[in-house]
Amino acid sequence: MAAGVRKRARAGPPPRVAGLCEQWLRRAWQERRLLLLEPRYTLLVAACLCLAEVGITFWVIHRVAYTEIDWKAYMAEVEGVINGTYDYTQLQGDTGPLVYPAGFVYIFMGLYYVTGHGTDIRMAQHIFAVLYLATLLLVFLIYHQTCKVPPFVFFFMCCASYRVHSIFVLRLFNDPVAMALLFLSINLFLARRWGWGCCCFSLAVSVKMNVLLFAPGLLFLLLTQFGLRGTLPKLGICAVLQVVLGLPFLLENPVGYLSRSFDLGRQFLFRWTVNWRFLPESLFLHRAFHLALLATHLALLLLFVLCRWHRTGESILSLLKDPSKRKVPPQPLTPNHIL
Repeated sequence: MAAGVRKRARAGPPPRVAGLCEQWLRRAWQERRLLLLEPRYTLLVAACLCLAEVGITFWVIHRVAYTEIDWKAYMAEVEGVINGTYDYTQLQGDTGPLVYPAGFVYIFMGLYYVTGHGTDIRMAQHIFAVLYLATLLLVFLIYHQTCKVPPFVFFFMCCASYRVHSIFVLRLFNDPVAMALLFLSINLFLARRWGWGCCCFSLAVSVKMNVLLFAPGLLFLLLTQFGLRGTLPKLGICAVLQVVLGLPFLLENPVGYLSRSFDLGRQFLFRWTVNWRFLPESLFLHRAFHLALLATHLALLLLFVLCRWHRTGESILSLLKDPSKRKVPPQPLTPNHIL
């Protein structure tokens, strides 16, 4: 009996480990206010929120009604490719023609098969729930490296946000797939894995074209870090990947593929807008409004390039030179500079 007692005692955690855990928990409790305010606790708070999100997302999937918007259209579009149609002008779904690049087709083709030709909505929701948790992890890793945002903000970013749960698991949009790849590329840029980061960035663009909005910032970073000669191979990675992914469609109808998947003049319907709902529909659909937004966007980009991003005192054209040949050598990039 005594031997049995001694054996069970040895099976428990070593006293030193138990003491360290107790000490850590006591310190965390004493500094509970700092847990919410100090960025150095980002990973701890992020871990707790990710665990909470497992339960919250499961509850949302099983308790909140799914709303069909684009999922059936996605499935119809990729089904056309499965049936042998590679002409983008002939591919369409319930909501209109296929307007996303080839990466979208391949990813949602996989989802088409996994979800029983798109009929198993619950399976699709669980897949997007996993994607949501992975995206959260990628975003938290970015914030951890910036050391600027107090951790209490993260609760409102995920747990308290109905919209983010809706986009991922109640609507099954393609935006989460594109943004997950984008956040992965940003993490790779922060790790100075520029080639792999460009690869993932191009994959994100191949799912949805709006990721190109991040391209000016990326181009500036590449020129800052490598100059024009060193930037061209990184841009080549992005371009080659787009060609490889789109090759079956480019061989069938190159103009149709490019005009559909990268249509810069496509009209956005007023009924789907959220941010501009306060405008009259006639103004929202007016071409002058679109041009004004584009001009404002380009002007702000130029302002940031000249007044905030590039403040070395040299001409902006100095970015084209090899970094070793510039009058003012580039400073090491910090995570906040990259972001």
